[in-house]
Amino acid sequence: MAYRTRLVTLGLLDSFLVLMALYLSYYPLHPSIIIETKLVMIISGITLVVCHHIFASYYRLYNKAWEYASVGELLAIVKAVTFAVLTTAVIQYLVHFEIYVRALLTTWMLYVLSIGGTRFVWRMVRDTYLKGDTSKKRTLIIGAGAAGVMVARQLQKSADAELEPIAFIDDDPKKYKLQILNIPMFGDSSQIQDAVTKLCIDNIVIAIPSLKQNELKRIFDECAKTTAKTQIMPMLEDLMTGKVSVNHFRDVQVEDLLGREPVELDIAGISERVSGKTVLVTGAGGSIGSEICRQICKFNPSKIVLVGHGENSIYLIDMELRREYQGRIEIVPVIGDIQDRARIFDVMDEHRPFVVYHAAAHKHVPLMEYNPREAVKNNIYGTRNVAEAADTFGVHTFVMISSDKAVNPPNVMGATKRFAEMIIQSLAQNSDTKFVAVRFGNVLGSRGSVIPLFKKQIQAGGPVTVTDPEMTRYFMTIPEASRLVIQAGSLARGGEIFVLDMGEPVKIVDLAKNLIKLSGYSIEEIGIKYTGLRPGEKMYEELLNENEVHPEHVFPKIHIGKAKVIRAEELGRLIGSLLDMSEMEMHDTLIAVANNKYERRTALAAVK
Repeated sequence: MAYRTRLVTLGLLDSFLVLMALYLSYYPLHPSIIIETKLVMIISGITLVVCHHIFASYYRLYNKAWEYASVGELLAIVKAVTFAVLTTAVIQYLVHFEIYVRALLTTWMLYVLSIGGTRFVWRMVRDTYLKGDTSKKRTLIIGAGAAGVMVARQLQKSADAELEPIAFIDDDPKKYKLQILNIPMFGDSSQIQDAVTKLCIDNIVIAIPSLKQNELKRIFDECAKTTAKTQIMPMLEDLMTGKVSVNHFRDVQVEDLLGREPVELDIAGISERVSGKTVLVTGAGGSIGSEICRQICKFNPSKIVLVGHGENSIYLIDMELRREYQGRIEIVPVIGDIQDRARIFDVMDEHRPFVVYHAAAHKHVPLMEYNPREAVKNNIYGTRNVAEAADTFGVHTFVMISSDKAVNPPNVMGATKRFAEMIIQSLAQNSDTKFVAVRFGNVLGSRGSVIPLFKKQIQAGGPVTVTDPEMTRYFMTIPEASRLVIQAGSLARGGEIFVLDMGEPVKIVDLAKNLIKLSGYSIEEIGIKYTGLRPGEKMYEELLNENEVHPEHVFPKIHIGKAKVIRAEELGRLIGSLLDMSEMEMHDTLIAVANNKYERRTALAAVK
């Protein structure tokens, strides 16, 4: 009903405006025009009105939201008016064998002005007097390209938007001192702080989808010097699929500031190893294990076996995968402890996987310093159980998730991970199964990592605790770590240790500062407290020691490391004796073995 009322109102208004334009154009020219009959003017008026409505309908003038009128709508008006006037000229010639050219040109001009004017006056009234909420947050848009203009236009159009675009920032010198959508260009990214101060900016929106992570970090660092809240426009794929609208801005995440591009996958190679195969994942309920499951399912395995000790975590990933892949992939949840050798062998025998991803492990460094026996039982004995089961039942590829803490480890956790690497390297020498390990640094957002801890401390009002101002770590995202593990499986030849080129290490204190700013606080409000190194911690982590480095990449951003392999007999003897040792002796032995100093240590002991 409202649409019909609007249609009738616009139709009557346009009819009046069309006739007014025609007859106003006649009177100024009346002295020089000889009209033999009023019939020509009457026919012209009727023709003009009828043609206007025909062409207005064709160009959908009555279906446009004129409160948002812009150049596109003006162009539609010009087309409709032009064709209506041309048709009237043809009718004049057919009726009177003459065309009143000057009168029709004047009619065209008045016609466009009146029809277009009424529409654009309504937009001006709406923008000026009907905005409603005047408490919108003053917003600086970084990026005056297509995405930035789209963001600004959407904010201007939406009466419900909380943000009001005030100015643009862009590094393109051609855009300096221009106005886009009546929004001025303030300057380049070096002037962000100045713009926020002078224009009283409340919010900053980064609207450059093509921005590389190192550039995003540079711009965010400039934004962080201000008091304005910084957000980023949604991902283009989310906009295209309709998941979010252009004005649903998200907060900048720590992951956005890593300063390097993620590894691209060899899709064909992975699909060959995974598609249509049975895949088994241990630790499937953990941060890395669950993400491996998500990534693997994209390659359509025939079956995925989710092995984990925690009932709730396995339930959650099982339900998540079933919602997405039920009917396409057979999903088998298995509750089992990798320390239970008989259970692991039964599971491997029943499902006969083609690929095994071994993600189950104890990984908390200080905690394992207090519980070395549990670290040995899980990380060493558990890995041996899974690896030997894979060897026994003919698994094609076995991928173990290792850590940068396995390099020159001063702690039990790192030493047990290096020990686990030795186990699979030893098995790889005489097995048809391709055993490989994958090393990477800290994973942002994983359980027990610094990000969740920092977030809790910030929510509690601070301070954020950092061990040392100079402590650095390598970081990567959970999806990136999982993709690397999957990629390593497709590259496996047997016995390799794959290492991701993770770029430059990140200072923990810088990570803490960024997270405080991203949470909307200042460093002074939350505070940072230095607590000193915890048991077993290193100031700097390494991905390969100097004897392991192979400079060439086997895949973009992936190295192969080569570490010393202990003889199988010696390794077996060590594993068999570990649990008979005292915790102190176990600790020292693990560290010595992991650092390739075990033989020297035992020789010295024999001398004594």
